[in-house]
Amino acid sequence: MEDAQLTIKKVSGKKELKKFILFPFKLYKNNKYWVPPLISDEIKTLTAANPAHDFCDVALWLAYRNDEIVGRIAGIINNRANETWDKKDVRFGWFDFIDDIEVSRLLIETVIDWAKSKEMTSICGPLGFTDMDYEGILINGFDQISTMSTIYNYPYYSQHLETQGFEKAADWIEYKIFIPESIPDKHKRVTQIVRDKFGLNIKKYTDSKKLVADYGQAIFDLVNEAYAPLYGYVPLNQKQIDYYIKSYLPMINLKMVTLITDDAGNLLGVGISMPSLAKALQKSKGRMLPFGWYHLLKALRCKNNKVLDLLIVAIKPEYQNKGVNALLFYDLIPVYQQLGFEYAESNPELEMNEKVQSQWEYFETQQHKRRRAFVKNIQT
Repeated sequence: MEDAQLTIKKVSGKKELKKFILFPFKLYKNNKYWVPPLISDEIKTLTAANPAHDFCDVALWLAYRNDEIVGRIAGIINNRANETWDKKDVRFGWFDFIDDIEVSRLLIETVIDWAKSKEMTSICGPLGFTDMDYEGILINGFDQISTMSTIYNYPYYSQHLETQGFEKAADWIEYKIFIPESIPDKHKRVTQIVRDKFGLNIKKYTDSKKLVADYGQAIFDLVNEAYAPLYGYVPLNQKQIDYYIKSYLPMINLKMVTLITDDAGNLLGVGISMPSLAKALQKSKGRMLPFGWYHLLKALRCKNNKVLDLLIVAIKPEYQNKGVNALLFYDLIPVYQQLGFEYAESNPELEMNEKVQSQWEYFETQQHKRRRAFVKNIQT
């Protein structure tokens, strides 16, 4: 697919993959709100090191005008998701482009042609391989710094998709949640009630290896169970769980991990948060070497870091709306105060997920971002 100037090329090989990963570094150069990913993490995600490749069909493309890269896109067919939700969707992700409708149209049409060849009937995104990847185009909050878990993009992105006939599939909203000076009285009362009524316990660890040994598997089993009804979610398989346990749990500050168990030790709730790495990633420019590691380590140690990211809050379904969340924050609020945080980034929450949003009822909050997944029928 090409005209006199505009061409598109399927990515193959390490050299072209690196170009694919680095394109947004140029597109967002000097943008103070964009947070770069770690290049090494992007390589893992987009290659066979990511266990999601076992059940996903994936293709990557770069758009060129003459010899200059002007856009990129990934096409992903998550076969497990399609089986779970009884759909024939192709996902698009890693979608970045200059403000030129010819470029964005060429990228989308390339994915659609590929998807039709595989008998897909709709295209949706931006989505990644799983819920652990970036989701949703930013449509509000362009003057807010991104987080390490979310996409930042220019305002014209959504306009291009709407021009091409895409419609809203789902929205996520994000909050700043300000750390209170003391534990809300409501949390204190509810904590005592649910502890007595259900025999619940707050469990903490100081050794990450012991946490992994005791509850690593249980944490992700609980995530699978709690997140199952959410838009597009597909339970993580064992290979993915092993991958995330190995990749992420050992680097978490255990003070910021709280488990809720019953008297038998069964895991009923988990809250995992960490210091924001957004500004550290900006300083590192996506690289661990030569000095990126220093900025990240400094952020992880909470040196002059006033912001934290809520990564996982999961409650066993039968205990949702019964006050178990109060126990998590009864334990975590003093930790956040001790570490000097001023507010937390909620990261994306589905706008219709009232169970999640109700847990912020007793906090001062600011809803400061909104992002959207789009969908389009491609049956013709």
